[in-house]
Amino acid sequence: MSKRDYYEVLGVSKGASEPEIKKAYRRLAMKYHPDRNTGDKAKVAEKNFKEAKEAYEVLSDTQKRAAYDQFGHAGVDPNMGAAGAGAADFGDIFGNVFGDIFGGRGGQGGGAQRGDDLQYNLELSLEDAVAGKSVQIKVPTLVNCGTCNGSGAKPGSEPKTCNTCRGQGQVRMQQGFFSIQQACPSCHGKGFSIDQPCTPCHGRGRVQETKTLSVKVPPGVDTGDRIRLSGEGEAGENGSPAGDLYVQVAVKKHPIFRREESHLHCEMPISFTTAALGGETEVPTLNGKVKLKIPEGTQTGKMFRVRGKGVKPVRGGPQGDLLCRILVETPIKLDSTQRDLLRQLEDSFADNGKQHTPNAHGWLDKVKSFLTR
Repeated sequence: MSKRDYYEVLGVSKGASEPEIKKAYRRLAMKYHPDRNTGDKAKVAEKNFKEAKEAYEVLSDTQKRAAYDQFGHAGVDPNMGAAGAGAADFGDIFGNVFGDIFGGRGGQGGGAQRGDDLQYNLELSLEDAVAGKSVQIKVPTLVNCGTCNGSGAKPGSEPKTCNTCRGQGQVRMQQGFFSIQQACPSCHGKGFSIDQPCTPCHGRGRVQETKTLSVKVPPGVDTGDRIRLSGEGEAGENGSPAGDLYVQVAVKKHPIFRREESHLHCEMPISFTTAALGGETEVPTLNGKVKLKIPEGTQTGKMFRVRGKGVKPVRGGPQGDLLCRILVETPIKLDSTQRDLLRQLEDSFADNGKQHTPNAHGWLDKVKSFLTR
């Protein structure tokens, strides 16, 4: 049966970069790794896993990839001699690539595997995000079994060293010029076997538990920021170190303010008369109210800056400002008296309209000029 094209196996183009090839292999390695596939899926997963590993071994090596691109599979077949001059020990593929995924299982021997990292999505109000606070969260995770202390063996018994790999968790296979190191088929990379499994954890060494943790949210966090809690992820196998917990922050939409980096923005409606005559109004901030002086003749869109009423960035820097955009509100639901008063006001503008409404008259002059061209 002919082999599939290595680029097709990894799902990348022939011009793929080294990071793209590594990323594709990591994705397939996680999908088909023996520890993640059991039962009926195990054989198919093992076949796909070996196929992906073989493709990565060639395409991740500059010389072998060049030989493969020129001669195809014959260029990297040690029995064909085309790649013999450049053939060498690939090293520990697990250590180079799987170490990033499974915490160094292949490279450390004895089944040592750092626990998986976890993520918790934390929603905060804008007030809490700006001021900071301590939050109690509940996180379902895997913890070391208290009965066997993470060994997986029934109390009074001990795991036995694997006779095949002698506790290394790996075996080395020689194929022509190639020396390939892979997980031990007898213990599946653990380096030991358990004859008397612990009852509560069924020999896994870990049990499911919901932990209550206190998260200290620093002042100034924003959506997208992550808080790392070291060692609060899943417990590692066989007593290995636990992973980390990453608390992902999302700030809820605020009814008044919109945040933009260290600044806060808001839109503030004012009455028609206040805009025309000027006056003073109260502006809300996250820590109280401040008075804002509105000058006579203020127009919609005018921006007022209240310094120091924004956000102190979590990574340092000066405190931002509060930027208030004015919206002049047109009166509605007028009675007859109010209508008459407005008409009288409009009539009073007739003799010197440009002085009172320069923008409107300026725009009309531009329209007339445009239409008479």
